[in-house]
Amino acid sequence: MKQSEFCEMMERIAPRSLAFDFDNVGLLIKSDHNEIKKVLVALDLTLEVAEEAIAGGYDLVLTHHPLFLEPVKSFSLESAETAAAYRLIRHGIGHFAAHTNLDACEGGVNDVLAGLLRLKSVRPLPPEDLGRTGELQESVTFGKFSAFCESVLGSKGRFVGDPDRLVHRIALIGGSGGGDLEYVKLAGCDTFVTGEMKHHQALAAEQYGIKCCVLGHYETEFPVLKPLISRLQNEHFDVQYNLTHSGHAPLHSL
Repeated sequence: MKQSEFCEMMERIAPRSLAFDFDNVGLLIKSDHNEIKKVLVALDLTLEVAEEAIAGGYDLVLTHHPLFLEPVKSFSLESAETAAAYRLIRHGIGHFAAHTNLDACEGGVNDVLAGLLRLKSVRPLPPEDLGRTGELQESVTFGKFSAFCESVLGSKGRFVGDPDRLVHRIALIGGSGGGDLEYVKLAGCDTFVTGEMKHHQALAAEQYGIKCCVLGHYETEFPVLKPLISRLQNEHFDVQYNLTHSGHAPLHSL
């Protein structure tokens, strides 16, 4: 597959038009050769992922989180911001990122998360349509639902709300969704599932009576990668896609 064909395929899956204005998506590092035969898929382009791509002879690294969201003033192996990109460039390996466009698109981060949580009547969360709303098959206690979320995502969560209260209508945003709490309230949801939430946002959730499951940024976004690989593989059988074995959640329990 040509590099341009890969970009066109990703545009069909996660259209660039869905990305937020602040975002930095698309082909961020162009490979020094045009033919793409092996693609490594990860949530983040860390130095470990870059070294895995080099050792495995990959042509391209596809990640969810992009590089260079803010201007870079220096470019070196010693800088945490640029070390991974530095290594890829030295070895002619490309980097493509699909971020908020992959969050919002059909079959993206939040659709996959809604499926894992077994929600029905799933719809975009207005007004940005990044997250999703849906309903449980039947009302359950918040404690039971929280335990189910932890089990499905393999995550130890933090929670806002009474575990004995019943929940039914769920909003979710994988990754950092605490800033969208007002949208959850306007959508009439009783429970919010996300990856990150600040202290003042948790206090606001308490005031609104919205129960929250805060399950980790990495943990709420990582599940999209395997379905994404399946979609890509079905489009082009002549390209090998592999899920990283060196990617990991930087925050974890001891």
